[in-house]
Amino acid sequence: MPNNATSSTHGPTDETQDIDPLTALDNRRTVRVSPLLSPALLRAEHPIDPGVAKTVTLGRRDTVDILEGRDDRLLVVVGPCSVHDPGAALHYARLLSEHAERVRDEVCVVMRVYFEKPRTTLGWKGLINDPDLDGTYAVNKGLRLARQLLLDISALGLPVGCEFLDPITPQYIADIVTWGSIGARTAASQVHRQLCSALSMPVGIKNSTEGDVQVAVDAVRAASAGHVFPGINADGLAALVTTTGNPDCHVILRGGSAGPNHDERTVADTLTRLRAAGLPERLVVDASHGNSRKDHVRQAAVVTELAGRIAGGEPGIVGLMMESFLEAGRQDLTLGRRDELDYGRSITDACLDWTTTASLLDELAAAVRARRRLRENR
Repeated sequence: MPNNATSSTHGPTDETQDIDPLTALDNRRTVRVSPLLSPALLRAEHPIDPGVAKTVTLGRRDTVDILEGRDDRLLVVVGPCSVHDPGAALHYARLLSEHAERVRDEVCVVMRVYFEKPRTTLGWKGLINDPDLDGTYAVNKGLRLARQLLLDISALGLPVGCEFLDPITPQYIADIVTWGSIGARTAASQVHRQLCSALSMPVGIKNSTEGDVQVAVDAVRAASAGHVFPGINADGLAALVTTTGNPDCHVILRGGSAGPNHDERTVADTLTRLRAAGLPERLVVDASHGNSRKDHVRQAAVVTELAGRIAGGEPGIVGLMMESFLEAGRQDLTLGRRDELDYGRSITDACLDWTTTASLLDELAAAVRARRRLRENR
């Protein structure tokens, strides 16, 4: 080497000399890892009583019978976009349970009780993730609140439906859930398809946010098969889960970025896709999201149109979804200032108000009665 050569730049630098190679490879961006209570502990703290067990069992049975065509009623999943106030949600549940009893001969009502909010970018992620609405992420508290609310609503005799976003969360609450859903952002996820194959209740899977229906059909087919995948057991320990598959999964049409997809042509095309995949020809239509072009007021028009088609005997549509709360619309959340929120108004997607919802439930009940008369006269 020439006498005037500089030292190599490939050796250790001052920046790396003090790094312990045994600890530098992991958790470089993790601030804290906190203990999570086990599913078994939560279930022991908030157990299911016989009345709640009956509500869940009968709700699942009725939902499956509707999906299979043994029950000619209409499945209607209705409730807030995402629960942020358990007290207001229980208030809504009392109103809904009373009205559900009025239309029970035509409509099987399941209350939408969503605790996890998928975000396109950022925002409040739901009651389980941040129950105090202040960015403190008291997840153990959120899990306790969520399970107790499901118990309280089910004690009214009203079945509940939940979206499953995090694959661990179902271990804490799934035993109380009558109907589950997989959202548009996770329909293509192998993790969520495997999860569906293990769940003990019917699960609706939405088309993608772009409006791709085939991804939901593929998800239903995948979920109907058995899988082996990593998960956790009731004690919260890592485990290998082996499933038999879920035959009660179904497609939900929720519209997409290009607009609504609840029209007769898309419904018929979806049924054809299901038939080609060897799956039962049935689907649920979500009146919100893309089908209402994210305008909560338009949900009513979508429901009215579908009611007319159901009354006319259109096949394949076994259920509807609506986003509804005590008050219409939505409001913005400022973290840490929940006392400034309007009672009974959504902080995520805008919802129908209760009065409109009750009227739409009556309209759907009338449509089922008309469909029965049509079938009797054939």
